[in-house]
Amino acid sequence: MYTAYKFRIYPDTEQKQALAKAFGCCRWYWNYSLELCQKTSQKTGKSLSRGAIQGLLPGLKKEYPWLSDAYSQCLQVVALNLSRAYQNFFDKRAKFPRFKSKHGRQSMSYPAKVTFEGDYLKLNRKIGKVYCRRHRDFEGTIKTVTISKNSDGKYYASVLVDDGLDKPSASTEGKAVGIDLGLTHFAITSDGSKFDNPQHLAKHQHNLKRKQQKLSRKQKGSNTREKARRLVAKVHSKISRCREDFLHKLSRKIVNENQVIAVENLNVLGMVKNHKLAKAINDCGWGMFCTMLKYKAENEGKTYIEVDRFFPSSKTCHVCLNQVSSLPLDIRNWTCEHCQTNHDRDINASINIRNEALRILRVRNSASQAECKTHSRHSLGTSDTANGGSVRRLGGKISCLLDATPNEIGSPNFNEALAE
Repeated sequence: MYTAYKFRIYPDTEQKQALAKAFGCCRWYWNYSLELCQKTSQKTGKSLSRGAIQGLLPGLKKEYPWLSDAYSQCLQVVALNLSRAYQNFFDKRAKFPRFKSKHGRQSMSYPAKVTFEGDYLKLNRKIGKVYCRRHRDFEGTIKTVTISKNSDGKYYASVLVDDGLDKPSASTEGKAVGIDLGLTHFAITSDGSKFDNPQHLAKHQHNLKRKQQKLSRKQKGSNTREKARRLVAKVHSKISRCREDFLHKLSRKIVNENQVIAVENLNVLGMVKNHKLAKAINDCGWGMFCTMLKYKAENEGKTYIEVDRFFPSSKTCHVCLNQVSSLPLDIRNWTCEHCQTNHDRDINASINIRNEALRILRVRNSASQAECKTHSRHSLGTSDTANGGSVRRLGGKISCLLDATPNEIGSPNFNEALAE
């Protein structure tokens, strides 16, 4: 099982210059290869393969000697990433690959020959040993190390480790919980718990406004403008880290306390088109929260399931299953006309999400059992055809995640009380 660990590194002045040159080489090679792929596709209708892109390197190094400032395998990884980006685009998992800019986040990957020596991360000979704040240990084989520089000027190393263990099989035996995501309360669970929305952007809005006003007064291209830009980037980084810390702690608490976790498959991209709620929705980070729930549940052998977004969870009474015709957003409590039960809108929705997820799991289990019986009849020669079979995946489309998932256990910021 692959696990990613992220550490902050502190390069000195010479190492920063060497990293800047390496970032620039990888970025230039990406843009050059992407432009060549686009031109080739326009002429022939086919793009370049990974091997063809990597075959350009020897000639390019002779034509542009400064490409040798980057480690050769880092440039080869650029070709791998570009071919993967095209594959993800054709599989409709991502947008079309874009050109990279020297402004903003920079990154490059080392596929081999990277080791830890105490508190130092040993890269290639041109960069040498970089001090790394290794705040937690890991066991396994290092596969890839990605060095990145954020807009606020901080450097990080993301280490992909293979621990040699297999993912545990998912089980549904245990407590089930449904989660309804909202704006006033970030998450409402089916057992009646409500978690307030921290509103990280609103807390830092005044500070961010002042920094942006100072940035707008600076002359373009000046050093003072670059300093002001970095101050704005630091505020954004602070907001992002606070949001991630909250989502990690809440997702860990929910995964530790439950075996089956059900959420609603929200169309966040469609919801942010409402200009009145776009900032509040983006500040919540619902997509990131669901991703954390998914990989943490899978790593511990628990079940994560998404209910279809068109399921009427708020308008259905969880007691008698009576469904009202309309329920405006300003109505937070309503009474069922059939059974006279008074419902809290959000808690009722979370209960319905949990019940719908359990129903989907029962259908899946029954379908798998029927399939096993059909295969057994085929093996015994008692059945010639499989009538009534279905080739559709039950429960809707299942989203895919990367095999590499971050592990926050062992970090000094990890709250062990939430895990017990």
